[in-house]
Amino acid sequence: MNSTKHLVMAILFSIVIVVIGTAGYMLIEGWGILDALYMTVITYSTVGYSEVHNISEIGRLYTVFLIFLGVGFFLYVAGAVIQFMVEGKIRTVLGRRKLDRQIHHLKNHYIVCGYGRIGRVICETLKRSPIDLVVIENNEKLVPEISTDNILYLWGDASDEALLLKAGIQRAKGLVAALGTDAENVFLVLTARQLAPNLFIMARASDTDVKKKLRAAGADSVESPYEKGAMRMAQRITRPTVTTFLDLALESRTSDIQMEEIPVNPDSPLNGVILKDSGIRQNFNLIIIAIKKPDGGMTFNPSFEARIMSGDTVIAVGESKNLQDLEMVLNPS
Repeated sequence: MNSTKHLVMAILFSIVIVVIGTAGYMLIEGWGILDALYMTVITYSTVGYSEVHNISEIGRLYTVFLIFLGVGFFLYVAGAVIQFMVEGKIRTVLGRRKLDRQIHHLKNHYIVCGYGRIGRVICETLKRSPIDLVVIENNEKLVPEISTDNILYLWGDASDEALLLKAGIQRAKGLVAALGTDAENVFLVLTARQLAPNLFIMARASDTDVKKKLRAAGADSVESPYEKGAMRMAQRITRPTVTTFLDLALESRTSDIQMEEIPVNPDSPLNGVILKDSGIRQNFNLIIIAIKKPDGGMTFNPSFEARIMSGDTVIAVGESKNLQDLEMVLNPS
């Protein structure tokens, strides 16, 4: 029997024996329910206060029986409570150790610092992709939510070097600074950049003026949710069809149409092949809307003569299944 069931049984047992003891005094001595309940409680607890009324010999024998029963009951309940507390602590410790082991073995993962409104949405989106995550959150009240969402986490100050190292920052692919204030994010970015000079760092900025400070601190990308949200709302008014298309292509996981970026591996059979000979349109029924070069240059609406090269990133639109098939060709594992 586990500790929770054991504790529940102890509570139910305590109710039953109090009812039995009270009923016994009412039947044997003819007392009222309040006097009988009071006598039962002080007898079970072995407090030893004086008797409520004069008690008969049968009543005395019944009291002796209740005293022995009360001692056994106390030991049983105490054992159940101790078991519940100890096993709960053990489960917590073992659970924490399991999380630490899982985090220790991560590579090329993302560290999301802050599980507030922004951080939570970021995690929900990243979980839809095969991306490993570790969340660092300082608010202990949010820890149960992170655990319920099945996300690996560490509790503490995200700017603490020891905690960042424990999160595997030197093995990570990227870090997202989504803490509550701009000052916290600036300090976090400074610390993270010192620990991992080549790490990709994205930071949240509440104030537009802080963007320069975050970039100076070492952030590769700085986003302002309020600014982006306002621009999106304006585009919804001025370009409703375009924004609807982007919603379908980027956000909806149930839609037939998707937009995806696929890196080109040196081992890809399409490495060095021009688009018109690649068969992407004919074999995969996909549209290539852009090709990003390793130097960051972007070719939109590439011509049929454009050549797919190793290191490129192909941006394609089409059905999810076809995109997965193309990824297997362009980026074979």
